[in-house]
Amino acid sequence: VQLQASGGGLVQPGGSLRLSCTFPGGAADFYHIGWFRQAPEKEREGVAIHGKHDPPLYLNSVKGRFTISRDTAKNTMYLQMNDLAPEDTAVYYCATRKVRVVLSARLSAAQYDFWGQGTQVTVSS
Repeated sequence: VQLQASGGGLVQPGGSLRLSCTFPGGAADFYHIGWFRQAPEKEREGVAIHGKHDPPLYLNSVKGRFTISRDTAKNTMYLQMNDLAPEDTAVYYCATRKVRVVLSARLSAAQYDFWGQGTQVTVSS
């Protein structure tokens, strides 16, 4: 399964970006879809996770600023990022998992099977 992420770029603090990720084979095949990020010299962390029958789950530091969504008809997931800050700078990855995972592990990158190639988001003035 190949995921294709796009939409990254350079934005000033307080700005917005929308990331997109397409995945062939049908979004309906995956229970969880999600966005992760990895800053230099830091571990990959879960940012936002969407489940078919679960409410979205967000990293505390992005709550109220980021929104994850999925369009099953277009086989695409999105991450709307508002009020961006320099600490949001990272490579962002999309990922999917076919089987539901317990809430406590849902933001763990190790739980996800399929990954996109990453898109760079840089927040700087």
